[in-house]
Amino acid sequence: MRVGHVGLAARRMSAEEAAELILPDMAVGMSGFTGAGYPKAIPGALAKRITQAHERGEDFSVRVLTGASTAPELDGVLARSGGIGFRLPYQSDPDLRARINDGRIEYMDIHLGHVAQYAYYGFLGKVDMAVVEVTGILPDGRLIPSTSVGNNPAWLDLADKVILEVNQRQPMSLEGMHDIYQAPLAPPHRQPIPLLNPGDRIGEPYFYCDPSKIVAVVETDTPDRMTSFTPPDEGSKMIAGHLVEFFRHEIRKGRLGEHLLPLQSGVGNIANAVLDGLKDAGFGKLTAYTEVIQDAMLELVGEGIITVASATAVSLSESAVDEFMDRIDYYRSRVILRQQSISNHAELIRRLGCIAMNGLVEADIYGNVNSTHVAGTSIINGIGGSGDFARNGFLSCFMTPSTAKNGAISCIVPMVSHVDHTEHDVAVLVTEQGLADLRGLSPKQRANVVIGNCAHPDYRPMLQDYFDRAFRDSQGKHTPHLLNEAYAWHQRYLGTGTMKF
Repeated sequence: MRVGHVGLAARRMSAEEAAELILPDMAVGMSGFTGAGYPKAIPGALAKRITQAHERGEDFSVRVLTGASTAPELDGVLARSGGIGFRLPYQSDPDLRARINDGRIEYMDIHLGHVAQYAYYGFLGKVDMAVVEVTGILPDGRLIPSTSVGNNPAWLDLADKVILEVNQRQPMSLEGMHDIYQAPLAPPHRQPIPLLNPGDRIGEPYFYCDPSKIVAVVETDTPDRMTSFTPPDEGSKMIAGHLVEFFRHEIRKGRLGEHLLPLQSGVGNIANAVLDGLKDAGFGKLTAYTEVIQDAMLELVGEGIITVASATAVSLSESAVDEFMDRIDYYRSRVILRQQSISNHAELIRRLGCIAMNGLVEADIYGNVNSTHVAGTSIINGIGGSGDFARNGFLSCFMTPSTAKNGAISCIVPMVSHVDHTEHDVAVLVTEQGLADLRGLSPKQRANVVIGNCAHPDYRPMLQDYFDRAFRDSQGKHTPHLLNEAYAWHQRYLGTGTMKF
């Protein structure tokens, strides 16, 4: 029996009944991080209720606060119902994204490591309700977390009322994989967090929540969103190869040990390709201090190449889920799931010396990175945790193909249309063309390395011409720019393949 607490067992009800407890204009903290551990039933029931209210001419929307992206059963269904008035911090659902970009939903993009402290400091207002998926409820009321932790400890602590979804599809053998550390106290009374190695356990494997706050328990039996990955293409393999060779160079120089430093890997196919590249290159005894464990990292853990992986979520493809479930006792001793205020904590990232590897939309010749917007105005997903690791890690590496849209757009540009990571936080840029080590270089030196090493040959002459003319004609010579041309670079390729200046 998944609901072992007698008092909470008496509060079991349907998703429809539980959704009735969520009222218009409430701020609702929901579980979920990159398609793992999100509530599966209540958002859909709430969306039906909101649709019915709209049909009666009534206003009904809620503020949705999560850990990161969730799934169509949460973000998608609520967005389509018109039920989200405000959303943070990271999202990936196409229906939600469309409504953010056409102005119907207010969206706050924020570093993942900042969300819980913003909530505790009161910057986000009151949290009225928490809706959190758990694996089980023990007789004494302790909650066994699900496949993601995210911001759940904050939502359970801060919310006036709590609804739990107990998902019987999540294995009870997850118990013991989590490490929940409540870092208390606001400034100026905060204390150092006693974590010195990625494998340290400093908390407890359970959530705690006052049972009197828990107003409903809904039982579900639904899998997480399965993330599919394509095999690494040739470009991704080349990006991985450049990074591997760079790491070997750093080892030869004595700046890295043979087992590197704790790895942080962003989401997506390129990140998975880089991890595959580390395996193929013969690295071993690695560690990871990251946000999400995806297929390639799970494979490295499974083969013993990564000895311990700390994250806040496990987000896998269907085949990798099978592997994870089949060997969960093995993984439970090597995988630690923490809340994102710890997995993305600046002090810990700096202390551990993480090697950060993240994707981008575009980078400019001086090393500024846009990882969130198209043409400076339309959000894609959000900054996620890349900024937490880019600013605080030992090495900040950003990776991208050199072109997009089948070569119609260069991902290396004179000036990015939106800045998420300034040149001060970017150490390495990598494309399939090559790697630019930007450490210790002035802006003009960076430009020459980025153009020469990372730009696609089709665009390299244009970028070099821009830089040469900017250096000649710009009023300032420290970071030369021709602002009208730099902005005009983004007014391009309107279906003809012709650049518009």
